[in-house]
Amino acid sequence: MDPQQQWQKIKEIVGTALEREAASRAEYLNQACGHDPSLRAEVESLLSAHARADGLSEHPLATALLDSAAPRTIGPYLLIHEIAVGGMGQVWLAEQTEPVRRRVALKLIRPGVSSATLLRRFDAERQSLAIMDHPAIAKVFDAGTTANGQPYFAMEYVDGLPITEYCDQKKLSIPARLRLLQQVCEGVQHAHQKAIIHRDLKPSNILVAEVDGKPTPRIIDFGLAKAIAPTEPGETLFTRLGDFLGTPGYMSPEQASSSAQDIDTRTDIYSLGVILYELLTGYLPLDTASWKNQPIDEALRRLRENDPERPSTKVSSNREASTARATARATEPGPLVSTLRGDLDWITLKALEKDRARRYGTASDLAADIGRYLENRPVIARPASAGYRLQKYVRRNRAAVAIVGATAAVLIAFAVMQTVELRRITRERDRADRVTEFMTNMFKVSDPSEARGNTVTAREILDKSSKEIDAGLARDPELQIQLLNTMANVYVGLGLFSRAQSMYESAIATGRRSGEAANPATLNAMSGLASLLRRLGKYPEAENLLREIIAVQRRILGPNDEATLRSSRLLGSTLKGEGKLQEAEVIERQVIEADQRSLGRKHMETLLSMNELGNILDREGRMADAENLYRQALDIGRQSLGPDHPQTLVIASSLAGVIGEQDRLDEAEKLEREILAARLRLLGPDHPDTLLVEHNLANNLDYAGQYAEAEKLYRQTLEGQRRVLGPEAAETLKTMHNLAATMGREGKRAEAEKLQRETLELRRRRLGPDHPDTLDTLGELAMTLSHEKRFDEAGKLLSVLAEVAKQPQEPEKAASASYYLGCGAAIAGRNDDALKYLRQSIDQGFTDISYMQKDEDLQNLHNDPRFAALIQETNTRLASVDKSK
Repeated sequence: MDPQQQWQKIKEIVGTALEREAASRAEYLNQACGHDPSLRAEVESLLSAHARADGLSEHPLATALLDSAAPRTIGPYLLIHEIAVGGMGQVWLAEQTEPVRRRVALKLIRPGVSSATLLRRFDAERQSLAIMDHPAIAKVFDAGTTANGQPYFAMEYVDGLPITEYCDQKKLSIPARLRLLQQVCEGVQHAHQKAIIHRDLKPSNILVAEVDGKPTPRIIDFGLAKAIAPTEPGETLFTRLGDFLGTPGYMSPEQASSSAQDIDTRTDIYSLGVILYELLTGYLPLDTASWKNQPIDEALRRLRENDPERPSTKVSSNREASTARATARATEPGPLVSTLRGDLDWITLKALEKDRARRYGTASDLAADIGRYLENRPVIARPASAGYRLQKYVRRNRAAVAIVGATAAVLIAFAVMQTVELRRITRERDRADRVTEFMTNMFKVSDPSEARGNTVTAREILDKSSKEIDAGLARDPELQIQLLNTMANVYVGLGLFSRAQSMYESAIATGRRSGEAANPATLNAMSGLASLLRRLGKYPEAENLLREIIAVQRRILGPNDEATLRSSRLLGSTLKGEGKLQEAEVIERQVIEADQRSLGRKHMETLLSMNELGNILDREGRMADAENLYRQALDIGRQSLGPDHPQTLVIASSLAGVIGEQDRLDEAEKLEREILAARLRLLGPDHPDTLLVEHNLANNLDYAGQYAEAEKLYRQTLEGQRRVLGPEAAETLKTMHNLAATMGREGKRAEAEKLQRETLELRRRRLGPDHPDTLDTLGELAMTLSHEKRFDEAGKLLSVLAEVAKQPQEPEKAASASYYLGCGAAIAGRNDDALKYLRQSIDQGFTDISYMQKDEDLQNLHNDPRFAALIQETNTRLASVDKSK
């Protein structure tokens, strides 16, 4: 053989060897080099040089191997730098110069390749990519041949990371990883529908790039793809009998078998199962590192026969090493094991079944089961039965089992299986009996004679049952907690908050007493109670409880779980109620971002978070920003939930409020009346949500100067709130405050003063003397006293506000206090002092002093040109505050 022929043979052997995994190269070299030690030494030297090189294209041996004379331009493509190289070819980052300019990945077959198999495989990859059109599959743009005969094709350049590396780097939670894999499954399903099997799915062939801030996977490298049916007459399959293609850690058992031609789409399902296992645990199902020193036949046998551990077992048995992996999943080893145990174990192992008949039939089936898990619905995957596990054991150990007696083993396994099944059936039957007995007792009347001719209301049934739930379900605390929580939610829906609070507290106490404090049912009860406390204006209690809940949920469920995000949203709302607006805004923006990423823009939780952020922006004076956010949320709510959905109406009410604050009063009133009509139709006049809309409409009428009508509606609302919510509820006190202010504007000073003193006392007791709402009522009372010329009494109250106005660490309260000081000075006729305090209020962040224009007793101030200039300045600030922030 002459040197040229020898070098050609060496290049072909090295190229084919590079295409294989390291574990399979030794056997291939034995066959390819035969008994020629010099040939073997030369090949191994080149392979060793390749392994040592940092960048193959920069290494002199690689340059010789891959043809250093390769042109820097190929057709309309300017080669920038080499991305990757393998046995079949090179991949270059290139820039297309015409007819459009864009970056592409240019794949070239290796110079000098004469193997018909490799040429067919390269051509098949071009054809496979050309017929596919899916967002999760890299697109092919062009194909051709270079001047020196090298086939090439240009495809989409994916500037991303392997899927496992991306998820770890971004510390994605388990649900976020699963949603990403769902997209991959959809791409694989598309390929299968186009009659293409990838055969080499692994993380490095699934790159994730961020598009518009969202992670988007792209499947690449169909170099080993196999057509399910020949695409041209006479075309043959690429896999040769007795040979195998793929990556051992990710290839299916059938790919490792001697009959490797018998491969169908389920081989890709197995590879997806391996990737799922790695995404969940950070480990491969089978330890391929231990195969390196094993003969190739032994490694392949292990791949075909060894079963992987459950993902939860893999993590729990490697606690020290699993800490970093758990951190990369935004959790800790313990909670990670809990998350994986059960459904995710079953889904993963079903995808990794050795018997492909027991795997998921399609990639869509796998994606659907992942979707069921994410939606808390029963999954199709089930753990293999004891009988099936025994059957596989017998198949691997026929001789040993024959010796010890297969019959005895089968009988024992059958007995164990029957015992476990019987216990499960008994447990479920007993629970069903307890629920049936409890539901039956709900509708029992102790004395049938008393019931004759009478009706029993749902409220009476509910009250009777809530008193008996402790005794009726004492043997099943978990079920007891669930029913207590359900009944509490019903009471909230009826507006019976005191009864709801006692139900929530009873559920929490039961959970803690029975060791179920971290149980999801107990956490739901805690969340329900926190929401109720916030609604009742008990903000510090609600905040403390929410922080406790969030700490547990982050540890057990993860920071991006829907329940964790819901609790975080409620915390932001509670902080807003306490006047901690900056902290509240930061939390709500984080929650919205996580909601949109994890749940989608149309999900109700996302809309709730958007509405809450709008409330905070409105409270900060950023009314245009708030209106824009409300309108976005309202459009989405009307389309996805419907115009009469409670959440849609909540957003509409928020929008009406901020429109009214911007003096578009007719527009606001029209929207409020539409909302009130819907609330009355759906909920009735005494529901808390109906009363809230009535209060908002009264606010709008007051803004418009329709004081008599506003007073009438405030009184109607107050009567209902005292009856339904209680006389000291936060919403009741707010209506009292606003009603008194309206009566003051009507000139009913004595009535206003009486109601303001009552409100002030209640707010001091419920919220504390320094709460912003308490200080607002104090300021309004001072104004009333000033109007009555009782300046000494008013001065004592204003002196309290004067101290608050000096506190720069609480600018919102300071600004409000300065405003009331300015009003008091103006009523007393001290225009210079009034303007000084109003200027101070504006500088501290108070942006709306327009109400002073409506006070007929301040004509002296109204005629002062300095006041008119100040009004103009505040109007300008109101118009620009959104842009500045």
